[in-house]
Amino acid sequence: MSTWTWIGILAGSCIIVALLTAWWVSKRNRNKVAYMMDALEDGETNFRFRDNTAMNRELNRIRTIMDRQSAQNEDISWSKLFRVITHEMMNTVTPIAALSDALAKDDTLDVKAGLETISTSSRELIRFVESYRSFTKAAPPVCKTLLVSELLDRVVRLNEVKAAASNATVTYTVNPPDLLLYADESQLMQVFNNLIKNALEANATEISIEAGLGSEDRTVIQVRNNGQPVPLRQHEEIFVPFYSTKTSGSGIGLSLSRRIMQRHKGSLVLRQSDRQQTVFALIFP
Repeated sequence: MSTWTWIGILAGSCIIVALLTAWWVSKRNRNKVAYMMDALEDGETNFRFRDNTAMNRELNRIRTIMDRQSAQNEDISWSKLFRVITHEMMNTVTPIAALSDALAKDDTLDVKAGLETISTSSRELIRFVESYRSFTKAAPPVCKTLLVSELLDRVVRLNEVKAAASNATVTYTVNPPDLLLYADESQLMQVFNNLIKNALEANATEISIEAGLGSEDRTVIQVRNNGQPVPLRQHEEIFVPFYSTKTSGSGIGLSLSRRIMQRHKGSLVLRQSDRQQTVFALIFP
């Protein structure tokens, strides 16, 4: 064979080797990204790729950034929680202490009325502690396969009397009609009941639940209402445990609902709240 033939064979071999190497590296990198995504979905951020390649360095950098962001968000959440708990405790305990001191020092005060006030404040404090205990002891979900249309039909029937008393309607749509969920039915009922209750307290007259498939074929259920909107500054505060905009509210409804969704490996988000409508979305894995 001529020299040019050998050169052609060598060049072709180099191209084939280069293509195979590129394919192998690409496949390995895709596997690394898939592994990282699976770990992040499971809430694990303690992985690290050891080989000192450009791809590994970038993936480790992403992991570090997300780990720092997660820690920062956790610090902010705990700070908000402690602030709300401190506020609630001080609002209850301070009047009790002040009234007790006054009753001990001033013989002219009505002792019976003072003790009744102390008793009422104490019961409020007990109610707060019970709410905290119910939040921290939320049971893990016991999942089974659910037909979404049947689940939402039960939600509507359970709330129709309450809605009618407020001159409101609750409806639902499911597309596709045979949409399935693997979830804890009683816990999801609790989430829907809380969202409907909040909508009615916001003077909503139309509440609609829409279930379907979102991106990556994830099941998404949106709960819409035309009630009074949530102020913009409170869009994240409403999910903080014991934060409530209502004088009679316990402040755990939405935070517990979000925790239930997190235990289902999903999320509960406020997508929209303005003069047109308020939309909460339940996003499942």
